[in-house]
Amino acid sequence: MSVRLTTSLSQRLVLTPQLRQRIEMLQMTTLELSELIQQQLNENPILEEVATQEEAREFAEKILDHMAAGGDLENFDAQSVQGTAPEIGEPSSNGAGEVDAEGLTAGLSQGEAESANVEASTEAGDEAATDAQRDAFEEVDFGREFQDYLDPGYKTQEFEYKEDAPTFEQFLTRAPSLADHLEWQLHMDCGEGEVCNAAESVIGNLDEVGRLTATNEEIAALGGWSEETIERARAIVMKLDPVGCGARDVRECLLAQLEARGEQDRLATQLIRDHFEDLQHRLATQLIRDHFEDLQQHKLPHLAKKMGVEIETLAAEVQFIRTLDPYPGRRYSSEEPVLIAPEIYIEKLDENGDYVIYFADDGSPRLRISPNYQQMLSQPGTTKETRDFIKEKVRSAVDLLRNIEHRRQTIYRVVESIVNRQRDFLDHGVQGLKPMMLKDIAEDIGMHLSTVSRVVNRKYAHTPQGVIELRRFFTEGMMNEEGEEVSTRIIKLKIKKLIEEEDSHNPITDDQVVKILIKDGIKLSRRTVAKYRDQMNIPGSRERRAVI
Repeated sequence: MSVRLTTSLSQRLVLTPQLRQRIEMLQMTTLELSELIQQQLNENPILEEVATQEEAREFAEKILDHMAAGGDLENFDAQSVQGTAPEIGEPSSNGAGEVDAEGLTAGLSQGEAESANVEASTEAGDEAATDAQRDAFEEVDFGREFQDYLDPGYKTQEFEYKEDAPTFEQFLTRAPSLADHLEWQLHMDCGEGEVCNAAESVIGNLDEVGRLTATNEEIAALGGWSEETIERARAIVMKLDPVGCGARDVRECLLAQLEARGEQDRLATQLIRDHFEDLQHRLATQLIRDHFEDLQQHKLPHLAKKMGVEIETLAAEVQFIRTLDPYPGRRYSSEEPVLIAPEIYIEKLDENGDYVIYFADDGSPRLRISPNYQQMLSQPGTTKETRDFIKEKVRSAVDLLRNIEHRRQTIYRVVESIVNRQRDFLDHGVQGLKPMMLKDIAEDIGMHLSTVSRVVNRKYAHTPQGVIELRRFFTEGMMNEEGEEVSTRIIKLKIKKLIEEEDSHNPITDDQVVKILIKDGIKLSRRTVAKYRDQMNIPGSRERRAVI
């Protein structure tokens, strides 16, 4: 082998930090953008936050009040304006001042004037002394500050309450998880021992709905317990609240809840126990234990004949089974609700007018480049290291401001194109929704498809039809007999409405739905109707049929 130098020509796409930031900002929500701006404010000293219009309005009102009180604009202090008030002898805001006192004194004789002046000064001194005493004594709330020392006797509930004391809800940092709730009960009832240690491992291997996902062999490997110890630990966990956590399937979970209710002899237990694959003791237990699969498929006439019971009795047991919870751990789910803040507002000016689009920037800080650092660049005494540092931070600040403005313009252009195409939806509701694809908007505004996809992702708009995610405006469509495109969402709503209006004793089948849609000029196959029904979580006609 020999070492040689070779040259090659290739094309590569290199993303600069500025371009990468621009792409990432397109995908950000308003809250995420605010966090990024706040982070840049902390890291880049060149950036300054500009006061919002509300803050500027309040500041202007303080200046006007200060000048109306006779103050000088050069001596204006925003911190002291709140306590500023016209003093004695100074003109007040309503134009009154010491003119009235001089007019009253001029109408008296010299002696009366002197006497009046002496009395006025005496009264003023008394009032000043009284004010001084009131300032020093009466401003103290003795009932609150010294209640422990003034009355050694019984304290009423009114004195026990403190307004500035934190509430107990503030001590709760987070809601208890399913594992926390189960472990708290386990430590209350179970002492030390290998069964309790194994029960802790069982709790640690539960999923978000309370199912035990690990096998006995995997749990045994954690602490060296026997399979009998693990089953005893699992039985203890399944009796804790919520009952059924630690079960391996739905049947075992429901049986544990029936046993906790004292209903293990119901026929419903037999159904769940034995007819998970295909109604012995009381009906509910028998249903769950022996006939759970047939119960899932809603084969009530077959089950009634097989178990030898009346169908009315069987239907009552099925109604009882529906009161059980197959997913007991969901009530302690740690999933936090997602806060939706509309970034775009779409409003109509009048009945015949156009729609106006504007951003909701109430919580987003406004930025500018600090003029102080710009002056430092022009000062001769600034060192080279300082100049290089300021130039680097200025470039970073300029890139951030440009990317923010580019994000706003891109979102505005996309939303403007959506409004032009979906005006019927904004005016009349979902029945006016037209089929629209991402590529249609991309071709309309001259942008790449991926850019439009980033813009509409996790962005919400406040419209006359409510708060809607921008991606919900995009739906597929199909041609009807008249050659018009119909949105698939409208077709799904038609199917849903037909099922909601059906007779529960004679539910409509998918084939019947196909025939009704053909009369409306929409041709669909039975398989497509079934797919749309499954997407809306609507069961089949057999599951929807009411037997009594």
